[in-house]
Order: sequence, then C-alpha cells, then structure tokens
Amino acid sequence: MRMPALSAAPLARLVLAAVILTGATSCSGAPGPARTCGEPGQWLATAKAGVAPESAAAVFERMAAQQAVLLGEAHDSAEDHRWQLHMLAQLHARRPEMAVGFEMFPRRVQPVLDQWVAGTLSEQEFLARTEWDKVWGFDARDYLPLFHYARMNRIPMLALNVERSLIDAVGKLGFDGVPEAQREGVSRPAGPSPEYRKMLRTVFEHHPAKKKGEETFPRFVEAQTAWDRAMAQPIAGHLKQRPGALVVGILGAGHVRHGHGVAHQLKDLGVARVGNLLTWDHADDCAGIARELADAVYIVKAPAANPPRLGVAMEPAKEGIRVANVAAGSVAEQAGLKAGDVIVTIAGQPARIDGLRAIVQRQPAGTWLPLKVKRGSEEMEIVARFPPQP
Repeated sequence: MRMPALSAAPLARLVLAAVILTGATSCSGAPGPARTCGEPGQWLATAKAGVAPESAAAVFERMAAQQAVLLGEAHDSAEDHRWQLHMLAQLHARRPEMAVGFEMFPRRVQPVLDQWVAGTLSEQEFLARTEWDKVWGFDARDYLPLFHYARMNRIPMLALNVERSLIDAVGKLGFDGVPEAQREGVSRPAGPSPEYRKMLRTVFEHHPAKKKGEETFPRFVEAQTAWDRAMAQPIAGHLKQRPGALVVGILGAGHVRHGHGVAHQLKDLGVARVGNLLTWDHADDCAGIARELADAVYIVKAPAANPPRLGVAMEPAKEGIRVANVAAGSVAEQAGLKAGDVIVTIAGQPARIDGLRAIVQRQPAGTWLPLKVKRGSEEMEIVARFPPQP
C-alpha cells in the first residue's frame, strides 16, 4: 500500500481517495481471488468490453488526439508524479501547443505561476508565494519536476482550484445559497450522473458531514460537483482562447475516475474530447480495475527507496503543528500520533511545518525522531521510528 506523505492539505479534504469502486471485475472479466494485475510499466485499457493490455504508443496517440487529458494521482505517491512527468513529455512531443493545469493552486496565484514559467522566480520564492505549505502541503519534491518541465519548455501553467472556503460554503449553504460575488466565477455545475451520485454516497457514509444528518447529503453532492466545475472552467477557458491546444490536468484521482468529475463538467462546457488516465499499484488487487474506470490505467510499483515520510496531514497551530489526520499503517500511526494532537517540539526544537518536513526528509532509515506532543491538556513524548532500509 502507498504511504501518505507528510503534508498539510486543506484543499484536499474531499478527495475521493476512499471511493469503493462498484461493478469491479478481475482482468479476466470474471470474479476471482485477489491477484496482481499486469506488470509495472504496462498499460491496461479499461473499455466497456473489458480490461485488456494496450501498447504505450497506442495510449499516447489516443491521448494526443484529445482536447484535454486528465492525469489522476494519489497526491502522496512519488511514483504517480514520475508517471505524470513521463506523460507530459510524451504528449508535449506530439502536441507542442500545450498547457498544464494543476489542482494544487487556487486561482488567485495565477500571476505567480506565470512568473515561474517566465523564469523570474526561484524555487523557494515560488513555493513561498503560492503558499504551498499552507494551501496544499504535500511533498513539493514530488511536484517540482513537473513545474520545472513546464518552465523549461515555456508551457503555460493554469491554477485550477478555488479557495477551500468556497467549497465549504457550498457544502453548508448549497450552490444557490452562496452569493454570486463569492463564487469566484464558478458557474452552475452540471448535475451528477446517477453513478457519480452513488459513488458520492459511499464517500458521504464515511465523511464527517454524515454526522450532521442525512439532509446534508444533497449539499455534499453540490460541493463536490462545484469543485469539479471550478477545475473544469480554467481548462475550458484556455481551450476557448487556444482551440488547437492540448490541456493536461494534474488532479486527484477522485476527480478523474470513470469520467464522473472534471471530465463530466468539461463536456457540459463544450469540451467533447477528454482523456482520463490513472495509475494502479501493482500490489493492489486487480479486481479493483473496473470497466471504464479510465481510458487506460498504468501499472506502477512504488520503489522501496522513496524518501522517508511521517504519514500525517498538518495544519499550523499557535503552539506548533496540529495533526489533521494520520494515515493508516504510517510511521505516525505506529508512533501513537492521533488527529488533533499538536506537535510542540521536534528533537527539542520548536515545531514548524516546513521544519518538520525538512527534518523527516533528512531522517536516515532505521532512526528515531522524538516529538513532544500536546493532546488536550496533557503533554507527552512520542518517538517516531523510521523503518530500516529493506
């Protein structure tokens, strides 16, 4: 299983990473015992007729004929980001007139993205001015090769997202309840398909919004479709200005699966040719690859030598760093960290989000990292033990 990144992700809380896919079949088309699917580096087409291998060349040519290609990711998977970089290079070779849209940036930082592509900002300046740690917070090292590729080739970067507060407002008030002046230009989303609504129901059943009552489900659906719409609009807007361009979207997999999310909104906005691509971890059960999960999926195998990750999502706190959530099976969970804990010191030093990330990245395999943690009114010492190198 993939290890979540050390991260703060206030704009990613509704990502559909936990969606339970319905109608799944094994690669042979019949139910069976758990089995790995294909080999790392292999493409599988997931058409109506079933799941079957497809050559890389065929996938590249199919995608190069689209107006938009959406590359769904697990935000904390370094291997997914390597795959995305490979796809950018392949598609750019075939379609030089390209733009790349990123879920990671809200619209207000578009001028900063423009300055980055123009070559006027350093990495440090770019990450600071886009408020990376505050707005997104997943490991910037995974994304920087994508940003550098865009700058090296002068490929426009598009900020696809909106402020988290807008999605929260739609979730509380419904789309019509949010004043138009506060919608950041987001137009009314197309209604979800019955299949998407069913998927969202699965997510809702495990979401904190469920505790507020069943009547909150319609607003939960509106919030998700408004989020999909928000990210579709900059892509459609760029294509309206440059009809011959190809826009590649770097998005969470939940916005891409089955074409229910951003692709559905793009088609409502008049973008008819949309490709959807995903990765699939070789260690995961092949039976989860459903028909029409995407146009194709790419089999990956995460290397054992990835940099160390603590496995928490973080938020700034007055006394240090608040743990927003803890990934199952992570170093943080094994150490006893819990959501709501506030990390006060790291190895005796005051805790800061950027400081913790840097310390973890430098942590050798097999070593221990002491943390002072405040849980309610109680302070405790917790030791994060990083596993030895396999």
